[in-house]
Amino acid sequence: MRQSWVLLMTEASGVKDMDIEKLSALLRDGGVVGAGGAGFPTYVKLNKKADTIIMNCAECEPLLKLHRQLLEQKAQEIVEAFALIAQCVEAKEAVIGIKKAYHKTIEALQECLPAYPVIRLALLDEVYPAGDEIVLIYDVTGKIVPPGGLPIECGVAVFNVETVYNAYRAVMLSEPVTDKLVSVVGEVEHPVTVRLPLGCSIEEAVRQAGNCTVKDPVYLIGGPMMGFLGSGALPVTKTTNAVLVLPKDHILVQRRRRKTSIDLKRAAAACCQCSMCTDLCPRHLLGHPIEPHKFMQAAACKDVQAPDIFLNTMFCSSCGLCENYSCMQGLSPRSLISDYKAGLRAHGIKPPKVEEPVKAAKDREYKRAPMERLLARLDLARYDKPAPLGAMSGEVSRVKLMLGQHIGAPSVPVVSKGEQVSKGEVAARPAEGLSVAIHASISGIVTEVTEQYIMIQS
Repeated sequence: MRQSWVLLMTEASGVKDMDIEKLSALLRDGGVVGAGGAGFPTYVKLNKKADTIIMNCAECEPLLKLHRQLLEQKAQEIVEAFALIAQCVEAKEAVIGIKKAYHKTIEALQECLPAYPVIRLALLDEVYPAGDEIVLIYDVTGKIVPPGGLPIECGVAVFNVETVYNAYRAVMLSEPVTDKLVSVVGEVEHPVTVRLPLGCSIEEAVRQAGNCTVKDPVYLIGGPMMGFLGSGALPVTKTTNAVLVLPKDHILVQRRRRKTSIDLKRAAAACCQCSMCTDLCPRHLLGHPIEPHKFMQAAACKDVQAPDIFLNTMFCSSCGLCENYSCMQGLSPRSLISDYKAGLRAHGIKPPKVEEPVKAAKDREYKRAPMERLLARLDLARYDKPAPLGAMSGEVSRVKLMLGQHIGAPSVPVVSKGEQVSKGEVAARPAEGLSVAIHASISGIVTEVTEQYIMIQS
């Protein structure tokens, strides 16, 4: 497998001759997946039905700065790769969606964009969730992705900044994905954004920011709005964007240590049906049939007379705005909706079809959540500090490479216990169907191979 990777890279000489099939193969074998969300394999997004491609530099989650920092430092390389993607899919235009507040990044882009007339900037407001894919598409193009649909259905493909940079490294530098940019912020001495080898521990990531400044810190992995509580032993994956270190009594920690039964009782006792959760819901404002306030009443009262209320929860993006910003009673619509969605999926139920075209609300512009106010509401403003992009300090002695770091089939190991591997060597090949390769992130000895992971000791 390692030889095939090297051969493939050798054959990819001359970027001008690159076509969609060759680029797809490079990205699949290079292990490139969406680095900002669920880890959707990037090669699948290369589609000639996309007349517009968008690069997402909206930094959706509060406190995260890695995408704007990377784009500022590597503007030329990232723009070059973005233009190559546009060339291969024959897109009519390529748009970089970036918040107006990112002045230094915009300046870096403006220096190199004149050479790429197909690319333009779309300046966005500092609101949440501007980086949500469906919201971003509407703000940039005016198109609404159908409820439950994919961006390609309206001729659009979206790529994260770090994903495009990983594509550049795979195509131009023959480097597969072996590391991940992670912001470490919150209760730490020196907030930092650092590039870490895949499979190193969250504890190692936190060490890069110095000592924790609270006793018994809690790790919120992925971001304050959509992240999850995790232990320091968890491995960094291709979708790990951030680690927020918090005190155990912080409101975000308390909300995630919830119990569904208690949330339902609180909803029954306190939900006054003010509809604020629905009025400010980003997907509802784009015409999607998701109404959290109706769900809260139906779930709390166990009222199943209108089953669509429950089925429509599958259109929820889980952005968390309803329970972290909108609800004045401190209830948990997003968490309860997530529980119901999981139950529906477990029983094989898919989102209902919405036949009629949807429209954005006329007053949508006035119902968006300012990031500054969101930070204050969540008691996060004190953590909004520079987290400069820097090099990792020290060496990692062991990594745990998860085989399911992406949407689709887990990768298939091609190494065995006791085998010596070098950094960048293929450790697991793409499985049949939707999948990508995984590469050794450090050089060392393979100490364990299971159906879930590969362990490498330096």
